[in-house]
Amino acid sequence: STLLVSSIVGLHQVCVAAPPPPPSFAPIVVPPSTFSADMAKTWGDASLPQGMVTFLVGDDEERIEYVTKAVLCARSPVFRTMFGIGMKERDAAEVTVSHTDLASFTALVRYLLTDQLDLGEGEGEQARRALVLRELAQMYQVPRLELLCAQALQESVAPATAVPLLEAAHTMGDGRLLA
Repeated sequence: STLLVSSIVGLHQVCVAAPPPPPSFAPIVVPPSTFSADMAKTWGDASLPQGMVTFLVGDDEERIEYVTKAVLCARSPVFRTMFGIGMKERDAAEVTVSHTDLASFTALVRYLLTDQLDLGEGEGEQARRALVLRELAQMYQVPRLELLCAQALQESVAPATAVPLLEAAHTMGDGRLLA
């Protein structure tokens, strides 16, 4: 488009270009659940550990008790390694998880055991939990949960969550959070 601009010298025609469109990112596509297939892996697999584990979470070592090791192993390669042959956690009754908070780690365990996503209550709380849970999903190599959290973050953009989401997108190198 062109614009006529008046000055003391006379009228000038100026080309005006529209600003470039913002970058577009592919929508986050969450694949179907693998819960049934993961549970089927626990049947007849003698390499899976037996028994339960109690997690001591956070600085206060709050407890998540009686979690089945076999299901954790079927759902997360990190837990499979952690509770694998030769690792000290295989026969441990308690495992300390100091790098997170109880609510977020409980949400991770609940997802692994039930395939249900629990982001808590309230818009700001859900965005914060989704951020922390997404990091846990990356750490424990649970890609579908990571995508569910990214999708929830994308849907939670509001004035109260915009800055934390921008920071997370930059930190995690994931522009999809900005889409």
